[in-house]
Amino acid sequence: MIECYKTATAGSIERIEAPESGCWVNAIAPTPEERTWLEEELGVLPEFIRSALDDEETSRIDYDEDVNQTFVIVDYPVAPGEEGAPDARQYDTMPLSMVFIPEKSLFVTLGLYDNPITRDMAAGRVRGVDTRFRTRFLLQILLRISQLYLVYLRRIDRLSSATEEKLHASVRNEELIQMLDLEKSLVYFSTSLKSDEVTLNKIMHGRIIPLYEDDQDLLEDVLVEIHQAIEMCNIYSNTLSGTMDAFASIISNNLNIVMKVLSVITIVMAIPNIVFGFYGMNVGLPFEGVPLLDNWAFPTLLAAVACLIAAWIFKRKGMWH
Repeated sequence: MIECYKTATAGSIERIEAPESGCWVNAIAPTPEERTWLEEELGVLPEFIRSALDDEETSRIDYDEDVNQTFVIVDYPVAPGEEGAPDARQYDTMPLSMVFIPEKSLFVTLGLYDNPITRDMAAGRVRGVDTRFRTRFLLQILLRISQLYLVYLRRIDRLSSATEEKLHASVRNEELIQMLDLEKSLVYFSTSLKSDEVTLNKIMHGRIIPLYEDDQDLLEDVLVEIHQAIEMCNIYSNTLSGTMDAFASIISNNLNIVMKVLSVITIVMAIPNIVFGFYGMNVGLPFEGVPLLDNWAFPTLLAAVACLIAAWIFKRKGMWH
């Protein structure tokens, strides 16, 4: 799907039928025919298109002197259930690419899936958007991505707290798996945020993408948001890792308690077998021939008393809990 947008005189974003100078071209999961159109009509380099549609591509910035095109790729967060999410319970990141085409005054975005960043830009939910100013438009996209990271990180923190409360009541596999999914999500976020930070630092130097005075404040805002997201990600990751280790120790301790109680029960229940085993042997026994003691009631009573004594000893030693 390819759509073209341009900022109107009133300042709003409007969709146009064909690309023109100063417009924004948004390509989402382009078909082979659309890829050919991007190459032939807009002049986008084929290697840029291939990199943009590779879900394993990491954040970076590239410049081709021969055609004077700048290629920027960054990772944006994906929530469970959104298009492109690999798992129904796990957060992940996906690449979003941008291409500067100065000769035609075009700004092109390419992505594998529909995403909230380009949707919000196209719907006019972001203030001060002007497709004619390509550098500012790029920084506004990066700011939107960094804000989305913060939103999802706070959501992960709330989910982690809710899951931890459930674990306090009952340690089940479902909650532990959810905690593991959240921990993996934070690892993905941390890796992508650090890559995005490196790309931002390269943009900040102004050697590849020209920066204007009005863009400096916006770039600083983006860097602040990215740094905050990285810091939050590290804090939440350390907290979640510590929580997982604590619950692993609790599970191991509970297992040891269960094994201890089962061992005590096994020992106590073995006493009657020992007593009746002696009486089952063809050998002489104490009190043999004594009235009231030479029948089944005496060994039964003896076994019961021995069990009670053993149970009392184990209870005194605190081995029943």
